[in-house]
Amino acid sequence: MKKNSLLLFTLILLASCTGKNATEYLYLSGKLENNKDSILTIAGQTGIIKTIAINTDGTFKDTLRVEKAIYTLTTNAKRAPIYLKNGFNISINANAEDFMTSIAFSGHGSENSNFMLAQIKESQKLGDPTAILELEENQFKTKLETIKQKYDSILNSYENIDSSLVEKANQQTAEMMNYFNKTYAKNKAFAKGSPSPEFKNYIDFKGGEKSLDSFKGKYVYIDVWATWCGPCIQQIPFLNSLEKEYHRKNIAFVSISTDESRRSGGSWDAAENKWRKFVKDKQLTGTQLWAGQDYDFQKAYQINSIPRFILIDPKGNIVNANAPRPSEPRLKQLFTSLGI
Repeated sequence: MKKNSLLLFTLILLASCTGKNATEYLYLSGKLENNKDSILTIAGQTGIIKTIAINTDGTFKDTLRVEKAIYTLTTNAKRAPIYLKNGFNISINANAEDFMTSIAFSGHGSENSNFMLAQIKESQKLGDPTAILELEENQFKTKLETIKQKYDSILNSYENIDSSLVEKANQQTAEMMNYFNKTYAKNKAFAKGSPSPEFKNYIDFKGGEKSLDSFKGKYVYIDVWATWCGPCIQQIPFLNSLEKEYHRKNIAFVSISTDESRRSGGSWDAAENKWRKFVKDKQLTGTQLWAGQDYDFQKAYQINSIPRFILIDPKGNIVNANAPRPSEPRLKQLFTSLGI
């Protein structure tokens, strides 16, 4: 009887310890098809926290301790998100060649990661935010409500989501709605047909000065940019191509440089020289202007990031205060609709 009691006590103790330890780490396992890598890495905001060996048949398994958070899985130079928390037991299956779109999670705690994947897929369906912002007001409100309902539906379709992840998801949805509403309201101030704010006496690379009135009678496609702006420079080949294609059309392509003293050692002369050298070296076409110390045009259009493209009609009225970029097919479609 004494031996039996001792055995029972030992079993209870072991079970007790196992339950405690299971909440102090998490267990990951899975299999990758078409795998060509030998490791799977898990990284957080501070860098890699775990490297897991992948067997020749694509299988892997390991344990680790974490702070509950969103992490990044990486293998075969491809990434996917995962939500980890001690106590989880997650199985991962994916095709290594198409990691992000094929990955599937199962097991205890997997619903958190599957929820994130569902949100990402829904975000990819949104398409170009600019197209949403160009809708008529009633259509815009309906579209926004539909978007919110879809994200809420995804959240409601998953059970046992960690509260911190729910809070983050709701916050992101609220921030998205706020962005669309604020941007739409701002864009209404620059509605199609409204008189455009003007720029005056900007320095022309070819000599003299130019104002918006200099282009009356033509459509004006304005590129607000700077020599230090990477995304601006990426658009230059597309802009040059457009200028060549529409050379004999009723449209002027006007680039306004916002290069200023703060990025030129505190010297306005140096800023102007930097702009002139860039235009010359890159053989930029169209009308090349420098705004210098005049911020009025930028402030009037509330430009807080560049590149920014604006299309104005022959009468000086706004066609699109946030026009498509030269690289976007929608721009040519817009030109065609205007008879350019």
